[in-house]
Amino acid sequence: MAGHDGGNIMFWILTGALALVLTVLLLLALLRGNRDTGPAEAFDLQVYRDQLSEIEKDTARGTIAADEAERLKVEISRRILAADTAAQEGNSEAGKAGIASFVMAGLVAATVLGGGFGLYTYLGNPGTPDMPLAVRMEESQKARDNRMSQADAEERMPAAEPVDAPEDYMKLVVQLRDAVEKRPDDERGLVLLASTEATLGNYKAAYEVQAKLVALLGQRATAKDYTDLADMMIIAAGGYVSPEAQEVLEQALALDPENGVARFYGGLMMAQTGRPDVAFQMWDILLRSSPPEAPWVGPIRAQIEELAFRAGISRYELPPLPEGHGDQAGPSAADVAAASDMTPEERQEMILGMVENLSERLAEEGGPAPDWAKLITALGVVGDTERAQAIYNEAKGVFANDPASLDQITAAATRAGLAD
Repeated sequence: MAGHDGGNIMFWILTGALALVLTVLLLLALLRGNRDTGPAEAFDLQVYRDQLSEIEKDTARGTIAADEAERLKVEISRRILAADTAAQEGNSEAGKAGIASFVMAGLVAATVLGGGFGLYTYLGNPGTPDMPLAVRMEESQKARDNRMSQADAEERMPAAEPVDAPEDYMKLVVQLRDAVEKRPDDERGLVLLASTEATLGNYKAAYEVQAKLVALLGQRATAKDYTDLADMMIIAAGGYVSPEAQEVLEQALALDPENGVARFYGGLMMAQTGRPDVAFQMWDILLRSSPPEAPWVGPIRAQIEELAFRAGISRYELPPLPEGHGDQAGPSAADVAAASDMTPEERQEMILGMVENLSERLAEEGGPAPDWAKLITALGVVGDTERAQAIYNEAKGVFANDPASLDQITAAATRAGLAD
């Protein structure tokens, strides 16, 4: 407590001294009556004297007639007398500060001293004790330990608008749900239903099905199975990493410590619980070690500069993307903000435009597997399953000799509700 009181006293001494020095400087500037530059009439006097000297020189050289020179001397002399009289009157008043100056000085003192104290009392918190780094870290840990649950986060989410899917497609979804209910041990059925529910925006139902799949797989469950579950949980909670989702991510990292999705969401969780410094380090390392087509690269590039600022890093430069990957950074913060203000119709139109741009680029230039997967998923979301199937068929031919890429394409087709 004594250290806290001493810190408060030192704070008030320093801020009071700074405010007093600033007030004195302002008052001196206001109350000082004379000017270093002198009155304007003094300058005029010097000009007129120089003019008299020039007239005498011109008369001696014969460039000005004697009568004309005499007339000019009389006129300039008259102006010298007028300027000298004005200068004498100005000097008698120069050192005097008027009533207005004293009033203004009082207002300045009241504003700087009284206003500053009042503003800090209103906006600040004079009784707040010092918080050393260890205390701040302890508070951050408490925030992580006591943050709201998955269920509480979902309750705060607004009701999602249903996806406008074709009637035939929805009939197939109903049949799939019935089939999985009758055969709860059908792994392929669970995989397909989880991705289908996610495509329809039913993320709570999606992660509940995915959780059943993970439980059914047991020791055979992969890191991707766990990250898919965590991803659905986090989206269902509006981007919030709940304690339950964190546990799932930790299970994924136990199986694959280098898993990019789990590391991305781990950084997001640290940013949400008061540790932007740790989050920045996690994201920066992940960004620099990931291929540009990795799905987490775009979201990181869109947010890491702000995260660096929050972490106390004044200057941070994004690592450059390799040539040919300039469009892999994902939507910018401005795009995201604009999309949030759109009507559903405008948002749908924007998505369709992005789909067309991606489709044209892949048709003309080709691209990595994540781009093909992105296009197939997007077409499934907008309900264009026929075109999604055509893209899927084409992608299978393109990546026929690349099993890893083919797995990504197949996973996207599954999310879009397609079948071989």
